Amino acid sequence: MESSGSKHFVLVHGLAHGAWCWFKVVTTLRSAGHRVTALDLAASGVHPARVDEVGSFEEYSRPLLDAVAAAPEGERLVLVGHSYGGLSLSLAMERFPDKIAAAVFVAAAMPCLGKHMGVVTEEFMRRTAPEGHLMDCEMVAIKNSQGAGVALHLGPSFLAHNFYQQSPAEDLALANMLVRPGNQFINDPVMKDGSLLTSGNYGSVKKVYVIAKDDRSSTEEMQRWMVAMSPSTDVEEIAGADHAVMNSRPRELCDILIKIAKKYK
Repeated sequence: MESSGSKHFVLVHGLAHGAWCWFKVVTTLRSAGHRVTALDLAASGVHPARVDEVGSFEEYSRPLLDAVAAAPEGERLVLVGHSYGGLSLSLAMERFPDKIAAAVFVAAAMPCLGKHMGVVTEEFMRRTAPEGHLMDCEMVAIKNSQGAGVALHLGPSFLAHNFYQQSPAEDLALANMLVRPGNQFINDPVMKDGSLLTSGNYGSVKKVYVIAKDDRSSTEEMQRWMVAMSPSTDVEEIAGADHAVMNSRPRELCDILIKIAKKYK
């Protein structure tokens, strides 16, 4: 059971990143008396699997699904997903709605009821591909149990100009050392299933979207497009936040998370 006023936050990184990217947020939330778990999804951070060894989006998300399933009776988690991590959050919300007090999407992929989860990734690619937005990112050929595919390696120019442009130089340097190729699982059956997310499960969990207003990766326009498709979502905004919100505006993000912890039981 949680102590009065204390919450258990579970932090989920975005594509190519790992638990390491949350180090500032972990420190601040723990100092405020909360329990915090920052996860490495499969083939991310220090997780031992290689990207081509992870055969499905379910397997990729397994560390989060296992963590939520293991939450003791009476403990209701605050799930926080960044960027592509929002899709793993959504899968956990559908599976374990009663274990989640709130789900927070931080400049994150947030699907809606009535559409397949992959629609947000497809829309992102539609908006950015013609503009050369991905700059020096590289597509890496992989082959897993679903067949041939590609993983995305985030290039240093992309990270500097479209991801970490408002973040301290030290955080950009850390990212360049630690990012790994990430699979978007575009053709995964979970991404294509328009009936996967249900109103009784996914739709019953309180959702909060944190808009990063200076995000050059998933632009403010793209973020508001996702919010508009889920009109019951509460919205917070952080001015001056790049896509790496936890690095560029960690204090402001933590203030929002602590407010959410007090609001949602």
